[in-house]
Amino acid sequence: MLHAIGNGILADKPNARVLYIHANNFMQHMVKAVRDNKMDQFKKFYRSLDALLVDDIQFFAEKEKTQEEFFHIFNSLFETGRQIILTSDRYPKEIEKIEERLKSRFGWGLTTAIEPPDLETRVAILLKKAEEHNMNLPEEVAFFIAQRLRTNVRELEGALNRVKAMQDFKGGDIDIDFVRDTLKDILALQERLVTIENIQKVVAEYYRIKVSDLKSKSRARSVTRPRQIAMALAKELTNRSLPEIGRAFDRDHTTVLNACREVPKFREQDNSIQEDWANLIRTLSA
Repeated sequence: MLHAIGNGILADKPNARVLYIHANNFMQHMVKAVRDNKMDQFKKFYRSLDALLVDDIQFFAEKEKTQEEFFHIFNSLFETGRQIILTSDRYPKEIEKIEERLKSRFGWGLTTAIEPPDLETRVAILLKKAEEHNMNLPEEVAFFIAQRLRTNVRELEGALNRVKAMQDFKGGDIDIDFVRDTLKDILALQERLVTIENIQKVVAEYYRIKVSDLKSKSRARSVTRPRQIAMALAKELTNRSLPEIGRAFDRDHTTVLNACREVPKFREQDNSIQEDWANLIRTLSA
């Protein structure tokens, strides 16, 4: 993603000084500069950039000297109107062992969660990629794959490439049985990773309640909202039916259906719920 952003900047401003770097490589660059007594050159280089793109800034945690130097680089670039784009596997305020002054600056710009694509988007991606590869991928097969592989586009492309390679080797049409056999190890792993029980545990821990609360008859908002979110996640991330999900929560299927209808509304109306949803999806899809 950052590479695409960098390429976009260069397409608009071909002479711009743009640097993409992983947080670990930034640290290594700094260590080398200190060792070779070239910190002045290091500082001059980074402060002369038009755009600095740093991947995985959570790796700055516990690196006090790196944080100190990056703090000054950040200030210099920000004060001169340069672009700074950072990525992390969590929101800035959730990164532990990062100085508060850095967290504060990370929050100065636009913070947005890059969520895994939804089902319809995953299907569209598969169909588009299949078309690019001249594959005859039936829509029901695309749905079958998309319903089971939910984490990222790279995973979808990898699965599709495996299906194409197997078809090239064996021949025949691509149907659900063919895909199920070709991707059986990937699908089995996915099934083990995301279960209703795991969703209940993660949601309970996130909201600091007990799993038993999710199954209880409590109507307290502190319990009902997490319960609805857990039900909606179970529908989104597993292949279980509404009745199966309902039984896992000691409810009937109509309660689950209602949760699946209400949670998207909550996410649209309340940014904090949308943030919770993104965090939970990220945790469960990791």
